[in-house]
Amino acid sequence: MRDDLRRTCSDIFVIDCSPEGHQPDVPTRIFEGVQQPVCIVLAARKLGKGPNDPARVRFRALPTGKREEKFAALAALSLDAEDWIDCPGDWRGPFLPQAGGKWADLAPLGALFDYGGSGVMPGRTWIIAPDKRTLESRWERLVTEKNADKREQFFHPHEGGDKTSTKASKVGLTGHEFRSHSVANDKEKMITPTRYAFRSFDRQWIIPDNRLINRPNPTLWKVWSDKQVFATALERASPKSGPAITLTNLIPDLDHYNGRGGRVYPLWANAQATQSNVRAEILQALAMALGAPVGPEDVMAYIAAVMAHPAFTARFKVDLVRLGLRLPLTADKALFDEAAALGREVVWLHCYGERFVDAAGGRPKGPPRLPENERPTIPADGAIPGAPEPLPETMDYEAPKRRLVIGKGFVDNVTPAMRNYEVSGKTVLDQWFSYRRRDRTKPMIGDRRPPSPLEKIQPDGWLAEYTEDLLNLLNVLGRLVALEPRQADLLDRIVAGPLVAVAAGGALESGTTGDEPSP
Repeated sequence: MRDDLRRTCSDIFVIDCSPEGHQPDVPTRIFEGVQQPVCIVLAARKLGKGPNDPARVRFRALPTGKREEKFAALAALSLDAEDWIDCPGDWRGPFLPQAGGKWADLAPLGALFDYGGSGVMPGRTWIIAPDKRTLESRWERLVTEKNADKREQFFHPHEGGDKTSTKASKVGLTGHEFRSHSVANDKEKMITPTRYAFRSFDRQWIIPDNRLINRPNPTLWKVWSDKQVFATALERASPKSGPAITLTNLIPDLDHYNGRGGRVYPLWANAQATQSNVRAEILQALAMALGAPVGPEDVMAYIAAVMAHPAFTARFKVDLVRLGLRLPLTADKALFDEAAALGREVVWLHCYGERFVDAAGGRPKGPPRLPENERPTIPADGAIPGAPEPLPETMDYEAPKRRLVIGKGFVDNVTPAMRNYEVSGKTVLDQWFSYRRRDRTKPMIGDRRPPSPLEKIQPDGWLAEYTEDLLNLLNVLGRLVALEPRQADLLDRIVAGPLVAVAAGGALESGTTGDEPSP
């Protein structure tokens, strides 16, 4: 479409009416009921315009603020004004400003890796749950249903999709049991569930069955191992708060980063962890700039230190109006080593103590814990009751007491920073709880079809493993918050110093940019 418009028209004007991004506060929206970003595009064609001369594309954003302020800015807008920003002229280029200044000199995140793909697209949410017993109950209800129409309703096929309860499978998922017969003919227990990176910091369970998952992305299953690390980031939008990327050691969902789609970048290109997914050219360019060998794990740790914290998103907020994350790569060996060391702790935390383990370095294997006097705790009278008490409906926060209240139970020593930790507009604790409360229904938008009735199958009450997962999550968030000042200071020093240069198209050069000479 962009190609066609550039060939057909002579001038294109793009007005961003939603500078606040996706799901802004209602008073700031041009249309109250529309939570997606909105823009106005004016396309004009002059007589004699040829198809081989691209249209000039210009961009501007309305001011952030209330709807009335946006309308006032629109009323005063002139196409002859000098403050329009030119967009790239390539035929299919985005209708967004060309990256400029320091941001343009940074390395595109995707250019650092040989492979970057989508996460798993399950297509049906009943195959995912916070506990294994729920999945067992759903599967048993499905395969014992004798009415074919009802069974298909439970299975929840997509219109025009290729997965149904009666269709056999030709291949399974690497590392998991394969069954060639259809679900309708399956009378066995379900394939053993595996831990799954459902959302950032929310580890749930999935049935690893190729007959059930619409688009499993076999590459992710093939390269997974107990040494693998995945970085996830948005693709069709830019982060607006919190860490710009998150990490996991588990197979990630398509919507892992914050529920809105994205990209997955594995550390290793094979399950043996012998083939790097970090491009060889990147490792060579860094080695030349730093004067010392650089390994794939060093690069992933460096990325985590520099990008997985709120200061990165805040610092480059203006640049992030254009899609695509970029990374400042320092040419200072001491800074790189400092970032790689700090980043190992960040990865260790995001992976719940299951990757980049170093007991001597303070990163033991297992769920990370805050110092004892800072650790969230559940007093004897704060235990979250299980069945026959139904699942809780609410989660509240009592700031004066630093208390997180879940139904009739509570957790003490929860700081406001833990409670409010967010990933691009999604508060982690709220999102985590939404999948474990009694009413887990989501608002219906448009003509979206209702979910499978199997989703109604859930525990009778709060499970002890939910409490364990919650305490693990709070400890991880608390330790990440404690690292943020160090990450922000490190980012400031990296950006102020010499950087590895980026050539046109995102390739790294052996030279440096910045105000200081290369060491």
